Amino acid sequence: MLAAASVGKGGAVSLTPRGVLEALDQAFSEVSEAVLPAVVSITTEKIQPGRAAWHPFFGLMRGRAQAIPGLGSGAIISAKGLIVTNYHVIDGVNRVTVMTQDKRRFGARILGASRERDIALLQVEGAKTDFPFLKFADSDKARVGQIVFAVGNPFGLSGTVTQGIVSARDRHLDDSRMDYLQTDTVINPGNSGGPLVNLQGEIIGINVAIYRGDENVRAWQGVGLAVPANDAKWVVDSLQSQNAQNANAAAGYLGLRLVEPALVDRGLGAEASGALVAQIETGSPAQQAGLMEGDVIVAFNGRALRGPHDLLASIKRLSPGTSVRIGVVRGERALELEAVIGGLPNGAALDP
Repeated sequence: MLAAASVGKGGAVSLTPRGVLEALDQAFSEVSEAVLPAVVSITTEKIQPGRAAWHPFFGLMRGRAQAIPGLGSGAIISAKGLIVTNYHVIDGVNRVTVMTQDKRRFGARILGASRERDIALLQVEGAKTDFPFLKFADSDKARVGQIVFAVGNPFGLSGTVTQGIVSARDRHLDDSRMDYLQTDTVINPGNSGGPLVNLQGEIIGINVAIYRGDENVRAWQGVGLAVPANDAKWVVDSLQSQNAQNANAAAGYLGLRLVEPALVDRGLGAEASGALVAQIETGSPAQQAGLMEGDVIVAFNGRALRGPHDLLASIKRLSPGTSVRIGVVRGERALELEAVIGGLPNGAALDP
């Protein structure tokens, strides 16, 4: 029994929570208390030049420039004040200010970003080196139904925590779009760039968008999207290792649409599981390499695959122009093909 109930005066029912519910209540509070100090509200300013107009006496005149404000969220990921957020939060801005949970404000500079992965890395200005920070989880291990929390600054309401589950993962089993974690945590404008964390308080994703079934409704409709932590960490690691060109490069692309894991005959000398190719895009690097619909890809650069998600993640983290070896089972034959990674098609990177 989870709770004991009794009827008081006036018919009111009194519940005394016990066991699992009480433990869950405690766990939710502890996660929130641990994570909030490492989440910042981000305000930005973008200077928009005044409009030019022709005056009959003074000639061409330009109006006063305007400062366009913006809102977002971010997660501190090092004691020295490194912050991960979304690229679209800081895209084209002239000034970035971050505010911590205890209401302290700091200027921040942009260290680098990846537009394709919609991830940016900021550095808090100043000498402070004892910021509370969060660690990245392994998002490849995210499970549908897993409890998660979205933390951020929706509508400027800093320090907001919402709770839900991972509703789906790897929605797109192809490499022409970026894959996201789907969550039913409440995400609204201003949450962008904030962390999606697990029960251990680790970043499992970076909240990026809400899916709007009705384009006229800008508020939450039950479907939020987050960049998987492994993709965000890849960008951060690239920037920290001063490999900014790699971090800003277009996501890798072969032109594959895959289905769920397929089993192949061990007698062929191939691994037991792979990814079944359902479609090859015309003119794509995959087609040029000789891949065919119905092939089962069982290895990538000599490494065995766990399934389609593993393969797609490996492709997208490579830079265009990289040569790769692809182990394939076609009918009763085991083949190894060579391919050259291409760039993600324009406009596809942020398509949810």
